[in-house]
Amino acid sequence: MSFKVVIDKTALAYLSELPEKSHRLIMKRCHALAENPFPGQGGDRELLHLEFKFYRMHVGRSFTVFYQICERDMLVKILEITTIDKAHKLYKHFQL
Repeated sequence: MSFKVVIDKTALAYLSELPEKSHRLIMKRCHALAENPFPGQGGDRELLHLEFKFYRMHVGRSFTVFYQICERDMLVKILEITTIDKAHKLYKHFQL
């Protein structure tokens, strides 16, 4: 059974401003979360906060996707899409 992937309006707005190639790559990786959103081997996904279960996923060497998993509703919510440089500043926010 797969999860439903929902992308926040802010993340969608950011995504729409990216070049076509980056947009396609990020969308492909986000939709892949429907099959398995949990971290595992490979290191591209990581749990950031245990209490709220925030996760991050690297997309290539340029972007980071922050997301949350609701197992009960079989839902993955993409909260933020940003560059890796900006993501490092956001890590502190998500790890509070």
